[in-house]
Amino acid sequence: MKNTMKTLIVSLVLAMALFISIPAQADPPGMPGNHGTNGDAPPGGGAPLGSGLIIMIAVASAYGSKKAYDLKE
Repeated sequence: MKNTMKTLIVSLVLAMALFISIPAQADPPGMPGNHGTNGDAPPGGGAPLGSGLIIMIAVASAYGSKKAYDLKE
């Protein structure tokens, strides 16, 4: 009985949180002013991603290597 009541209360709290948060979501912003005038320009302005991806992959592999090394000990 006690477990059922706890499950019911948790379910009600989660349902209320879901129903309260749905109306609070805003519409996405509109496209920039010059979008589409010179072809199909990306909204980000064509920012370079190459060096950031390389750094992220290097850091992630170093982190994974350390975790694997610590797991052996």
